[in-house]
Amino acid sequence: MDNLDLQILEQLQENGRSPFTTIAQKLSVVEGTIRNRVAKLINSGTVQIVAMADPHKVGYDAPAMIGVKIQLPYMNSAAKAIAALPQVSYVVSVSGGFELMVEVMCQNQEGLAIFLRDVLYKIPGVQHTETFNILHTYKMSHGTQPRERA
Repeated sequence: MDNLDLQILEQLQENGRSPFTTIAQKLSVVEGTIRNRVAKLINSGTVQIVAMADPHKVGYDAPAMIGVKIQLPYMNSAAKAIAALPQVSYVVSVSGGFELMVEVMCQNQEGLAIFLRDVLYKIPGVQHTETFNILHTYKMSHGTQPRERA
């Protein structure tokens, strides 16, 4: 990614529906350049343009982040199995006390309990979890600012 790609990304993070003509005007380039660059970023998997919703405002009263301890031989298969679950919106491998952090969207506490007991713990390799209930969202990732690599 070069500086123009980062500037385009910043514009899309402000408004993913912003017309290419508007972005082109703001960055002083032609619209075709923006269209081609965005297509390249999307096709390479670098960028996805999606809608982000506050889970509490769309009926998910029990969203949570779950730290998951995995037996290492099962790491990849467990991560893929967890990522495929419909309740799961985000899975990352992390350092520290857990191998994975998993974001889930559950409609209520009972649904979260069922997910943990009847779904997550049945995946081979899952040893231990710690659940962090999301009480309020102050900032979502659309506000992050890309930076050019040094």
